[in-house]
Amino acid sequence: MYVWPCAVVLAQYLWFHRRSLPGKAVLEIGAGVSLPGIVAAKCGAKVTLSDSAELPHCLEICRQSCRMNHLPQVPVLGLTWGHVSQDLLGLPPQDIVLASDVFFEPEDFEDILTTVYFLMQKNPRVQLWSTYQVRSADWSLEALLYKWEMRCAHVPLGSFDADKEHIADSALPGRHTVEMLVISRAEGQ
Repeated sequence: MYVWPCAVVLAQYLWFHRRSLPGKAVLEIGAGVSLPGIVAAKCGAKVTLSDSAELPHCLEICRQSCRMNHLPQVPVLGLTWGHVSQDLLGLPPQDIVLASDVFFEPEDFEDILTTVYFLMQKNPRVQLWSTYQVRSADWSLEALLYKWEMRCAHVPLGSFDADKEHIADSALPGRHTVEMLVISRAEGQ
């Protein structure tokens, strides 16, 4: 199993905020290996892991991560971004949605945000904690955030001790600039 650099940075953010996590309802979307969700669960959050319902091998990786970390109580759901499913409808209100490197393909951006928007209807105070790797200066969420009545705050990596080289280090070639965002409902919505 490979852990992407963005997952390590998001896990660091969770660890930095670990005292605020006990009892929180946390959903990780696009979880894969599930490092952020595993950290949240170990810190006392009520975590649900999810990955695409269309990728059963990804769901099995989530389950395997739970077994390896002695977290058999953590549910794993197939949630496909932009699709309303029974599993999505059945989720209780969430406090935090985790998303590590899901803003990868621009054609998925709106599906991700529509899923978060749906979750905001159940709890207007839910926040999306997301890390992403900068891949192109031309990609932007700004218009979609406006359309879906959301706002975004950039979180400097140094504010949670994730600006060290070893935190998001990767053996992959190329540039690995990781950014952290907190997305929430726009004021007055």
